[in-house]
Amino acid sequence: MNQLSDPIAVFDSGMGGISVLREMTKLMPNEDFIYYGDSKHAPYGTKTLEEVRTLTIEHITYLIKEKQAKAIAVACNTATSAAVRILRDMYPDLPLVGVEPAIKPAVLACEHAKVIVMATPMTLREEKFHKLESIYDKQADIYPLPCPGLMEFVEQGILSGEKLENFLHNLLDPYKDKDITGIVLGCTHYPFLKDTIQKIVGSSVTIFDGGYGTAKELLRRLTVANLRQVDQNHKGNVTFLNSSDDPALIQRSRKLLQY
Repeated sequence: MNQLSDPIAVFDSGMGGISVLREMTKLMPNEDFIYYGDSKHAPYGTKTLEEVRTLTIEHITYLIKEKQAKAIAVACNTATSAAVRILRDMYPDLPLVGVEPAIKPAVLACEHAKVIVMATPMTLREEKFHKLESIYDKQADIYPLPCPGLMEFVEQGILSGEKLENFLHNLLDPYKDKDITGIVLGCTHYPFLKDTIQKIVGSSVTIFDGGYGTAKELLRRLTVANLRQVDQNHKGNVTFLNSSDDPALIQRSRKLLQY
């Protein structure tokens, strides 16, 4: 049986989910967290649905059974699309949240918004995204933009500079004549690149990500399940794990948490 002092596990294909972990540690400073990055198999966004589903279920099962996680955040849009529904069936009593692109706030931010959704190719292929898009496509112009190769900049610790700017120009310059009002960061890696993306598109474009909303939803589910840490004097800590044995990845993960 899960104990109140057991950790919350945050899972991602690499280090992108640390952008969600940051919001969770702010919202729940008394909770302990395990962050598990599957950098050995990254990127997920260019894999098949079956590959992503198998990897995600394998790692989440490990976190629940071996690390006694009392709650799970699948902090990866691609893994959420592939596996969260199945995981909820497997673990119906466990507080479990995924992430999804923050299309709703981007669409509602202004009248007939024009919104780019930056995400991995697989996230944009999945039925989950198409259902979300269809809810708002009459209220706004929505432009799905596959970004293969972008998350690798974060994995390598490249968060600014000419190489990244040139990559982003190639992605975003074709939309210069669309009068874009908002950009949705549909991959948890991308918030680390927000400043550079803003530089490319200009200050008139608002950038949206769903990290805070995911953190709030996990807090709500923990509260409903009566699984919140009750010791208000306990200072939560974060343990970083990674499927890769490269020690530099753990060091980079810690730096990203403080970014």
